[in-house]
Amino acid sequence: MSDWPDDQGGGRGYGGGRGDSQPEGARVMRHIQRGQPSRPAGTPPGGVPPQPSYDDGYDERYGDGRPYGDARDDVFEPRTPRQDPYGQNPGNAYDSGYNTGQVYGQPNGGNGGQGGAGHPPRAARPAPNWRKRIKWGAITLVSVLLVTSVITYFWADSKLKREVDLSKVIERPEGGAGTNYLIVGSDSRAGMTAEDKKKLHTGSAEGKRTDSMMILHVADDGGNTMISLPRDSNVTIPSFKGAESGKLYPNQGRQTKLNAAYAEDGPELLVRTVEYNTGLKIDHYAEIGFGGFAKIVDSVGGVEMDIPKAFKDKWSGADFEAGKQTLDGQEALAFVRTRHAFSSDLDRTKNQQKFLAALAHQVATPGTVMNPFKLYPTMGAGLDTLVVDKDMGLFDVASMFWAMKGITGGDGKSMNMPIAGQTGGNLLWDKAKVKQLVEQLNNDEKVTVQGSN
Repeated sequence: MSDWPDDQGGGRGYGGGRGDSQPEGARVMRHIQRGQPSRPAGTPPGGVPPQPSYDDGYDERYGDGRPYGDARDDVFEPRTPRQDPYGQNPGNAYDSGYNTGQVYGQPNGGNGGQGGAGHPPRAARPAPNWRKRIKWGAITLVSVLLVTSVITYFWADSKLKREVDLSKVIERPEGGAGTNYLIVGSDSRAGMTAEDKKKLHTGSAEGKRTDSMMILHVADDGGNTMISLPRDSNVTIPSFKGAESGKLYPNQGRQTKLNAAYAEDGPELLVRTVEYNTGLKIDHYAEIGFGGFAKIVDSVGGVEMDIPKAFKDKWSGADFEAGKQTLDGQEALAFVRTRHAFSSDLDRTKNQQKFLAALAHQVATPGTVMNPFKLYPTMGAGLDTLVVDKDMGLFDVASMFWAMKGITGGDGKSMNMPIAGQTGGNLLWDKAKVKQLVEQLNNDEKVTVQGSN
C-alpha cells in the first residue's frame, strides 16, 4: 500500500511543476523520527523543510504554455509561458531545452554578427594595401634579377679563356684616348670533329693562322671606328720576345705578310707587329675560331644579310644568290672566308666587317638579350671559343660588341686600312694616311682619313 496521498489538487499531479517562482508545497508523508535533531524553523510537523525556489529552465510545456502534467481547469488561471531570453522560442513554441547553437558570451549564437535582429555586424575586412604589395613585389623582382645577374656574371666570366699575355709584348707605343681592340678570326679547328671540318669546308691543316684581322677603336665620347687589316698586308717583323721561350729576337728588317706574324709566334707577336707598323697601342686582344663563329650564328637563329652580287667559291663552300637572305652558321663562315671569288683581299675584308657588325646587332637585340633560351646558348657558344688577353673582363667584351653594333647603326665608321699599292702580291699601307689615322684615333677625333675600297 502506497504512503503517498491521493491527488487532491483538481487533477494536478505531484511534481507537475509550476511556472511561478515558488514551488508547490510538498505532500505530507509519514515520517519516523529516529533521534534526529529538532526540525528547522518553519518545518511543519511530519513535513519536509521549505525548499528554495529553483527553475532550471528546462520545463517542458504544452503548446499553450502549460507545463506537462499541469491539468487545465477553471479554478486556476492559465499560466504565462516562460519567455526565451534570446528570442529564439517566441510565443508558445516548443522548447526542448537543448542548446540551439547559442555560444555563451557571444551575441547571436556566435555567428560572427552577420545576421540576427538587434545585433551589430562584425567590422568589415580592411581593403588590401596595394601600394605596399606593389612595393614588396618590386623589391622581390629586383632581388631575383640581381641574384640572377650575379650568377650569370660569374658563370660567363669563368668561361673566358684568358690565354694571351700582353705583358710579354716589348717596346710598346704610348696609349691615347679610348680603347683599342685587336679582333682576330683564326682558322683554328680546335674542338671540331672530322664531320664538322668537312661540313664547314675548313680542311685539316695543323696549327693556327689568322683568317681575318681588324682594329676596333672604342672612343670615350662616341664615334667608334672599325679598321680592317688585310691578311696580305706587307709589314716588317720587329724585334720581339718569344711568347713561350722568352728569347729575344732582334729586328732584322724582314718583310712578310701580316698573317705570318701570328703563324710564327702567336697573338703576342701579332700585337707587337701591328703596334710597330701603325704606332697605335693595342689595349685588348680577342680571337674566335671557326667552330665558335658558326655556333654563335646558329644560336641567334641566323643573321640576315643583303648580298649585292652573287658569288661562288668551292674552297670555302660559298654559293650565294644576290639579295636578302638569312645565313646559318655554315653559310656565314663560308661568306666571311671567301677569297678566290674576289679580285682583292679588300673585298673579303668588307664582307667580314659587314657580317660581324650584323652579327653584333643580332646578338644585342631584345629578342636575344631578354630571352634566356637564346641568351645563354649564345653566350655559351661565343665564350667557349673566345680567346682574350689576361686583363680583359666581361665588361670589356660587352663594350666591344656594343661598339660593333653601334657602327652598324651609324654611330661610327667602318673602313679598310689605307693602301698605297702592292709589292710582290702584298698590299702596301699608305704610311702618311696611317699616321694621320692613328693621331685621330689617339685624340678621339672624328676620323676623316679615307680607307681603301
